[in-house]
Amino acid sequence: MRESDYLIKELEVVYHPYKNNDIEQKVTIKTSKTAAELLFSMYNTNTMNFQEEFIVLYINAANNIIGVQHLSKGGITATSVDIRIVLATALKCFATGILISHNHPSGQLKPSINDEVITQNIKKACKYFDINLLDHIILAPSGKYFSFSDTGML
Repeated sequence: MRESDYLIKELEVVYHPYKNNDIEQKVTIKTSKTAAELLFSMYNTNTMNFQEEFIVLYINAANNIIGVQHLSKGGITATSVDIRIVLATALKCFATGILISHNHPSGQLKPSINDEVITQNIKKACKYFDINLLDHIILAPSGKYFSFSDTGML
């Protein structure tokens, strides 16, 4: 076979940090409280009490937010988290850290076993790429939050 007999698709990775020449607004994460306040503004308050959602913040070395990804929406008690998508996005935007978050429609702030497992799996995957998992924040519709980092679970 000749080289021309193979059709191999070429991939192109493109990163556009600013759209339409917008002026960059730096948002810096300093504490779990500031992260939780920002995250609450990203969730839909009309659905937060009955539908789980998973949001990822991508952060640079200065703890400034590069971008946000509304990764998934699920049902009443769970949502899907594909670690490959989380890491692929982190690599594409040159993030040095990520902060993950999801809500508990029940209002219960205690992490489930699944919450703990996904947190540890993401943390382990991040280590391969020298990316820090800064926190996992669980939000309740009441406005309260739980931080894995603050409680030493990270």
